[in-house]
Amino acid sequence: MFSWEQILSYSDKAPLLFNQYLFLFLFTIMFAGYSLIHKQVRIRNLYLLIFSLFFYFKCSGFYFVLLLFSTLVDYGCGYGIYLAKLKWEKKLYLALSLVANLGLLAFFKYSYFFVDTVNGFLGTDLEAVNFLAAFTNGTFGTSYDIHDIILPVGISFYTFQTLSYSIDIYRGKIKPCGNIFDFAFFVSFFPQLVAGPIVRAAEFLPQVKRPYYLSSSGFGKAAFLIMAGLIKKVVISDYISVNFVDRVFETPEMYSGFMNLMAVYGYSIQIYCDFSGYSDIAIGLAALLGFRLPINFNSPYKAQNITEFWRRWHISLSTWLRDYLYISLGGNRRGRIRTYFNLFMTMVLGGLWHGAALKFIIWGSLHGFALLLHKLWMRFVKIDTGRWGRYVGVLITFHFVAFCWMYFRAADIQTVRLMLENIFTDFNFGGVASRVVAYWKVFALILIGFIIHLLPGNLKNRVQWWFTEAPIYVKALIFVCVIFGIYQATSADIQPFIYFQF
Repeated sequence: MFSWEQILSYSDKAPLLFNQYLFLFLFTIMFAGYSLIHKQVRIRNLYLLIFSLFFYFKCSGFYFVLLLFSTLVDYGCGYGIYLAKLKWEKKLYLALSLVANLGLLAFFKYSYFFVDTVNGFLGTDLEAVNFLAAFTNGTFGTSYDIHDIILPVGISFYTFQTLSYSIDIYRGKIKPCGNIFDFAFFVSFFPQLVAGPIVRAAEFLPQVKRPYYLSSSGFGKAAFLIMAGLIKKVVISDYISVNFVDRVFETPEMYSGFMNLMAVYGYSIQIYCDFSGYSDIAIGLAALLGFRLPINFNSPYKAQNITEFWRRWHISLSTWLRDYLYISLGGNRRGRIRTYFNLFMTMVLGGLWHGAALKFIIWGSLHGFALLLHKLWMRFVKIDTGRWGRYVGVLITFHFVAFCWMYFRAADIQTVRLMLENIFTDFNFGGVASRVVAYWKVFALILIGFIIHLLPGNLKNRVQWWFTEAPIYVKALIFVCVIFGIYQATSADIQPFIYFQF
C-alpha cells in the first residue's frame, strides 16, 4: 500500500503517470467520491477541479503555479477582449495573452538555446537562470538549482489551449466563460492536461454545465479505450523501447544496417502506441467522468499521402496549427506562392514547438517540403492511380514518415548520419536470420503492433462493440486479465510518455 508521503508529496524522480499503480489507486478513490456527487453539477466541477490541480501538482511540483498563472491571465484577457470597445484595446489584450503564454514557452523551451547562441556569437559566459526557482528559494526556503531549467510537464499543451480561448474570443467565435472556476476546470481537466488532446473552449465549456450521463455502452467503450491505451503503452511501446529501440539509437554504430532499419520501424510503432495510447486513456477516463474529448489519432500509417497523414496524426495539434498559425499567417488567401510559404513555415514552427534543436527544424522542414510537393502533385498530375497505386502511396508515405522519425528520435544529426550509413553500406544480409532469432520477442511485438494498426476500421469497431455489449462479469474478467498481463509486461522502471518531454 502507499504511504501518505507518496500520496501527498511530489517526487521529481517519480512524477505521477497514467501507467502507475499509484494513479490507478488515486483515480479509484476519486471516482468513488465522484459517484456520490456527480449529479450536482457545480459540486462535481469543483471536485474535479481540485483533483485535477492535485494531479498536476503530482506531475510537476512547484511548476503547478504556472498553470494557475496561465489560467488567470487568459481568463482576464478573454474578458478584456470581449468588453473592449475599440479595436486597439482588443489587440492589446490579445497581445498580452500571446506574450504571457508564448513567453512562458520560450523561456522554458528555448532559454538554453538563446543563451548558447549569444555566448557563441559574443564569446560571453552567460548562464540561463530559472527565475521561478530563485523566487521559490527566496520565498519558501527551498534549495532548487537556479541554473537548471526543466520543462514543466504539459506546458506546451495547456498554453495552446488557453491561447485558443483568447484568440477565439477575439475572432468573435465564443463568449468568455462567466465563471473562473469553470474556466480553471477547462484548463486543468486532468485526463488531457499534460499531453492532450488539445481541447477547444467551444468544445469543452458547454459540457461543464451539462448533467452527468454515461450509458452502459458508453461505460464499456470507455473501459475498452483505457485497456487499449494501456496495452499500447506498456505491452508494446515500453517493451520495444527498453529492449531494442533505445539501445540502437544510443549506439547505432554497434549494430548492423538491418538492426538500424528495424529500430526505425520499431520507433515508428513505438511513438504511435505511446502517444495514441495516452490519448485513448485520456478519452476513456474523460468518458467515465461524463465528458467527451476529441479523437486524436485515426490509423495514421494507413495514410496514402502526407496531407492525409497529418489529418490522421495528432489531430488536435495539426488542426490547432492550421486554425491559429497557418490561418494567422494568411492561409491560402494571398496567392499560391504565399500559401506554400505559410504551409512550410507552419510545419517548421511545428517542429520548433517540439524543442529548440536543429533536428526538430529538419523534421518540420521535411514535412513542410513533403506537403508542398503533394500540393504540386495534386495540381499538375491528374492520374487515377487505382487500387495498387493507393497501396504504393501508403508504402511511400509510411517510409517517408519513418525516415523523418529518425530526426525526431535521434540525439543529434550525427546519429541519423550513422544510422543511414549503416543501413545503406553495412546491412549484413547474412546475419539477418540470427538477429531475428535473438530479438524475436521485440520483432514479434513490432509486427503485431503494425498488424493491429492496419486492421480494417470496421473490424476494430466490431471488437469494441462486442466488448461494450458483453455482460459486466465478462468485462470485469477481461479487465483483470489485461491488468495482470500489463503487470507482467511492466519494465523495472516506469517509462514516461514520450510527449511529456514536449
